[in-house]
Amino acid sequence: MTPFSIFVITYNERERLGATLEVLRGLTDDLVVVDSGSTDGTQELAKTFGAQVIHRDWTGYGEQKRFAETCCRHNWIFTVDADEVASPELVKALSAVMSRDAIPYDGYKVRILKYFPGEKRLNRWAHRNTYVRLYRKDKGRYSPSPVHDVVEFGPGARIGRLKGHLDHYSVMSIGQELLKLNRYADLFVEDRINRGSGMSFFRLWVEFPLAFFKAYVIRRYVLRGRYGFMVSMNYAFYRHLRVAKYVERQIIASLKQ
Repeated sequence: MTPFSIFVITYNERERLGATLEVLRGLTDDLVVVDSGSTDGTQELAKTFGAQVIHRDWTGYGEQKRFAETCCRHNWIFTVDADEVASPELVKALSAVMSRDAIPYDGYKVRILKYFPGEKRLNRWAHRNTYVRLYRKDKGRYSPSPVHDVVEFGPGARIGRLKGHLDHYSVMSIGQELLKLNRYADLFVEDRINRGSGMSFFRLWVEFPLAFFKAYVIRRYVLRGRYGFMVSMNYAFYRHLRVAKYVERQIIASLKQ
């Protein structure tokens, strides 16, 4: 049996966190919740599941998860977001892998199924994302990006895939999603400027329609009714907003010169 830690980062997630932690109950002796100042009882709820709750001011998605990694006792880590619920098949696959003395891979990818409000099951052709969620922290670490929270590995890392999936309930309402995407846009622009990366003014005209096409057609949200259309519009507006906020910052900077 190979011991492993589980971590979750949270901020005002009491409404969704219970379902996330319930299916993981008993899988680890090291459950870590890094909270950035919740006021809705998230921390207290996490403690009822035996979690070690650690407060840390928000520093961005990648940085927050890198900090959470350092709080974990074990070298192997499984992580979920507070709005994700592991399927029974995934829990079984996770337990099976970690029951081995010798694990053949350095990290494992997991399918993530994004649900919209009211959806009970997804269309068989619905878009799925796949990300590494189980990994060795001596082989991979979360990137320090404030926006992109992905596990980065060194050369030669061996990556497998776990059976099952995570059900992702990120959209609670159209308004809630817009507020979240607006925060993402701010983080994206700040990161872009800090890294000295430019952005073409021309994208103001093309970003929205291209992003809508990507979500509605390529990600196949067209198959998911009215919510699929509305979420596609939100995504397109978010992509446009990133460009607009970047251009705005450039205009303001030029006026101060």
